[in-house]
Amino acid sequence: MTGKLYIVGVGPGHHDHMTFRAKEVITESDTIVGYETYVNLVQDLIGGKTIHRYAMTQEVERAHQCIDLAKSGKIVSLVSSGDPGIYGMAGLIYETLAATGWEPSDGLKVEIIPGVSALNSCASIVGSPLMTDFAVVSMSDLMVPWEIIQKRVESAAQGDFVIVIYNPKSQKRVHQLQDTQKILLEHRKPTTPVA
Repeated sequence: MTGKLYIVGVGPGHHDHMTFRAKEVITESDTIVGYETYVNLVQDLIGGKTIHRYAMTQEVERAHQCIDLAKSGKIVSLVSSGDPGIYGMAGLIYETLAATGWEPSDGLKVEIIPGVSALNSCASIVGSPLMTDFAVVSMSDLMVPWEIIQKRVESAAQGDFVIVIYNPKSQKRVHQLQDTQKILLEHRKPTTPVA
């Protein structure tokens, strides 16, 4: 195995927030894989490359294809918005590799390229930097049962953390944000700033 797999965070959506290293490895790669929206974010950097676009919910397929391509000797960039280690593809890639018995010494090089996350970007935009301690909770119950997510929100609220909420709702998930609001109002004043 002589290929490379870069798991690349491309930031919150604008090239001004993409790291130099992210641009560098995308340029170095001969194959780009990602959710279609994320691939579109780097469209101007990927001319002449082989591109594999996926729909949402095809994360497992993306992971397997990236690994297979890299094992075949390709230099692959799997693009994720924000930071790939924060609700991105990095964890799934390493879980998938571990299931195949992969070891870092096997020859397949894997590198996470961090990106500016939405939590950093949004906190800066609204003028509310994340200081001291804070909690980040995803409302998505695709991989974590809703009951566990509720316990996490409850714990963060009891701990008086600033709370960053990812994936607040989707077409199929509509009650989670309202349920979260009810939990938070048990511990916070209704005048607590929300952005």
